[in-house]
Amino acid sequence: MAFKEGDFVKVEYTAKHAADNSVVYTTDESIAKKNNIFEEERRYGPQLMVIGKRKLIKGLDDAIKDMSLNQERKLELEPKDAFGERNPDLVRVMSLSDFKKRDIDPYPGMRLDIDGGVATVKSVNSGRVVVDANHPLAGDKLIYEIKIVSKIDGTKEKIEALADEVSLKPSEVRVEGSAATVLFGAEIEKNSDYLINKASFAESVLRDMDEISKLHVNEEYVRKEKK
Repeated sequence: MAFKEGDFVKVEYTAKHAADNSVVYTTDESIAKKNNIFEEERRYGPQLMVIGKRKLIKGLDDAIKDMSLNQERKLELEPKDAFGERNPDLVRVMSLSDFKKRDIDPYPGMRLDIDGGVATVKSVNSGRVVVDANHPLAGDKLIYEIKIVSKIDGTKEKIEALADEVSLKPSEVRVEGSAATVLFGAEIEKNSDYLINKASFAESVLRDMDEISKLHVNEEYVRKEKK
């Protein structure tokens, strides 16, 4: 069974440097711990992919279209099919004083938001800080071990999957034609994280689901009884 543009699939994969076989990313928690790249705040497990639309580098996007459910595949990707070639114009030298003014003490490996993008501090020396806005894996040849573990069909199920990606669980999902209504109940804490996640969820639904042209988001609040 080949997949097509817009299909929702869940994928397990591990990415390695082709040069030394070192693991740089994985969806498997046990592999992450074994290779000392485990991150406490990261969610491990099969990752949602919408073919041709989000979260896939070109090489994986092309490969998955020709795969079938539960198939495992090993790919070697050139930089142009992974995270691109390195662009020397994205490497710049900044004054250490610019960081000090913002109460930032830079160190090699530090990730920063600079001019609306993310950059990595490469070195700090003699009052100068070299920052690199290239993706950390730009210019690298990568090996991917990938397996498609499930395919999500049904409009309601796709909406629930997109909500789960941002740690939201709708109390109710209704679909009428090309319009969807989602309720986030009182059990969901409506804090700042919720507001950000809700906006991301709404953007994902309208971007990734061609069958939905209008999304209604309802919220439920319940007054707490005084003790």
